Amino acid sequence: MKTDESPAGGPDGTDDTLVDVRDLVVGFGDLRAVDGLSFTLRKGGALGLVGESGSGKSTVASALLALHRGTGARVGGAVRVAGVDVQAASDDELRRLRGGKAAMVFQDPLSSLDPYYAVGDQIAEVYRVHVKTSRRAARARAVEVLDRVGIADAARRARSRPHEFSGGMRQRALIAMALACAPDLLIADEPTTALDVTVQAQILDLLHTLREETGMGLLLVTHDVGVAAESVDDVLVMRHGRAVEHGPVAAVLGAPREAYTRELLGAVPRVDAPRVRPGTGSAPAGVGGGGGADGREVSDGGVLVGGVPGGVVSVGGVPDGGALVGGASVGGASDGVVSAGDSSGGASRDGAVGEVVLEAVDLRREFGRGKRRFTAVDGVSLTVRRGETLGVVGESGSGKTTLGRMLVGLLEPTAGSVRYEGRAQSGVRPTVQMVFQDPVSSLNPRRSVGESIADPLRARGERDETRIRGRVRELLERVGLEAAHYDRYPHEFSGGQRQRVGIARALAADPHVIVCDEPVSALDVTTQAQVVALLAELQRELGLALVFVAHDLAVVRQVSDRVAVMRRGRIVEHGPADEVYESPQDPYTKQLLAAVPALDPEVAAERRRARRQLATV
Repeated sequence: MKTDESPAGGPDGTDDTLVDVRDLVVGFGDLRAVDGLSFTLRKGGALGLVGESGSGKSTVASALLALHRGTGARVGGAVRVAGVDVQAASDDELRRLRGGKAAMVFQDPLSSLDPYYAVGDQIAEVYRVHVKTSRRAARARAVEVLDRVGIADAARRARSRPHEFSGGMRQRALIAMALACAPDLLIADEPTTALDVTVQAQILDLLHTLREETGMGLLLVTHDVGVAAESVDDVLVMRHGRAVEHGPVAAVLGAPREAYTRELLGAVPRVDAPRVRPGTGSAPAGVGGGGGADGREVSDGGVLVGGVPGGVVSVGGVPDGGALVGGASVGGASDGVVSAGDSSGGASRDGAVGEVVLEAVDLRREFGRGKRRFTAVDGVSLTVRRGETLGVVGESGSGKTTLGRMLVGLLEPTAGSVRYEGRAQSGVRPTVQMVFQDPVSSLNPRRSVGESIADPLRARGERDETRIRGRVRELLERVGLEAAHYDRYPHEFSGGQRQRVGIARALAADPHVIVCDEPVSALDVTTQAQVVALLAELQRELGLALVFVAHDLAVVRQVSDRVAVMRRGRIVEHGPADEVYESPQDPYTKQLLAAVPALDPEVAAERRRARRQLATV
């Protein structure tokens, strides 16, 4: 298959061509990250670059602004952006292009914004680089664009520093900075990856509105197929630096021609599809193979969606998607008690309903003092049984992570108690472990992964180094890595592999419960599916209870037996997963579900119109 011509692009030299890329090649040492890619984008058009991590998407985006210049990368081919020959442009010409004619919004706003300076001053600085004007006029422009992207009380918030903004507000600030000089092209590199569904919907709606009002072109880089369906006219699917399929978004997503595109779509967890329970059949149609029975990373792009050996289908569960074993049941009491255990639900290894392994009673957690005191978790009760999965969903700031940390013992509750197998305890408990959202920050970069995995073994008194090393090697193999990886360091692994290391470390303590805090939020769908399948298998074999904390409602539905929806520290709705998703009772749950990206562009457009109408009421 090849697709060098863009459906939206005109012939070379046409006046309305905004981006023209021909035979782009980008290499780093022996690695060819982009291999002969060609596409065009017209003025006012929107193109999505979609693919797994490592497919070359972000490398292409950086090449449009010559960000590889001076890095040692080898760049070949022809790139023209807004009439500028990027390869031949001088440093001065590139400086005028970047920010003036084409602007880029990066994935992590915290690393893109200077923590020392006020947000408004940083936007004003960009404006003054391209427009000769006074400081006062530049500050006024900063306030104007902050207001344009939906920052309330923009004049006051312009004086705030980045840490005083939420994640969604920081991303809006980056978009405002990009808009300051009214560019013809906006390049957005994974702009919504770490945002919850409602904030993600707001950012995508904002980008769509800005395109309508300013006529700017949009190049969206994303691994989330649903985000592409919401935002672009055409989509280019990439794999190993090459174009796999290219065409109108409705055609590519609705009737993909290439097997890899179908596999990519098959790996996407669906919020509108009930989960397949263990032992009830095989994987859904369209789900690609390619993953080994050991659940290892699939280097050739194969998609392992819940296809766990033995006919257990698992789409979405814990680290990289989650586990689909057992039947966490969230009790139906109106007082907020959530019971993850139901005779119709999950089972332990022998198929029987497991005993209660974790119970939280009226948990409350406050932060701050005096007037600044606020309640993060307010009166939450729940129980979890062996072999069951409880999903906890909600927006950022709803109290999900604080609840998870109290269940593990990393935070002590202000009031209430946590009981483990019927006994109240305080502090960290070896029988309850946690898999964190960001494996990079939770692993020590100066220590080998083997030493990090060995920490729980040493903490409980093991002193025989031979036994420790042997156990760690077993765990590495158990999570689909190699025993020889013991002496490697975190930076030598991919994101999905690092998450596997985190799972191995959690398993080292022989836990009964694993709390997974946003384990798949930054991973592409195929990597999610692979780690999901791994956790499903581990849960089935070890009888683990799982608490899956996430803002991705589609993943949560596919991994959970029952679901608890949190808002402002309280549980507002709970029940069997299919019941909550198909017949939500609370308006907040309905709002969350309405914000989930749809793979059908027509459905996405209808939802966007509904959100606009709701916002004007």
